[in-house]
Amino acid sequence: KLFFTDYGNAAKVERCDMDGMNRTWIVDSKIEQPTALALDLVNKYVYWLDVYLDSVEVVDYQGRKRHTIIKGIQIRYLCGLAVFENYLYTVNSDNLSILRINRYNGTDVQSLARLDNAKEIRVYQKRTQTAVRSHACEVDPYGMPGGCSHICLLSSNYKARTCRCRTGFILGSDGRSCK
Repeated sequence: KLFFTDYGNAAKVERCDMDGMNRTWIVDSKIEQPTALALDLVNKYVYWLDVYLDSVEVVDYQGRKRHTIIKGIQIRYLCGLAVFENYLYTVNSDNLSILRINRYNGTDVQSLARLDNAKEIRVYQKRTQTAVRSHACEVDPYGMPGGCSHICLLSSNYKARTCRCRTGFILGSDGRSCK
């Protein structure tokens, strides 16, 4: 799945398959300007910053179990969001610090370090990476990902895929080759 935020005409948090199909709104009320998003891959939760409402909130992948983690004027200066173990990590653009926030109750907010011009944050840790299993976009014996001549996108699950073409090409009737 691909998760993303939008605050154009109607602010929302959405998800879709990696090929863009099955687009679903998971948050579309009481949301104004979601600017950062982080996923808890193990427990299947989506966290986001809303800098207009000065809040960090969370829902499960279906948009249920919504609650506010932390609220207050300090949120409007935050950018970027990452989750690891019991904490959320974010960047305070006002004082250029990395903050750690308890993701269960919003307490224990600590400034960990200062960075110049940071706007995003990511946590890379082996335990947060899901095990890779064989999938529909693996390279075939002819060197084509998922049998697609140009681009292979995973679809509704790891066994399904959609072929796409680079700009200037159209997908052939076989659903795999580009002309």
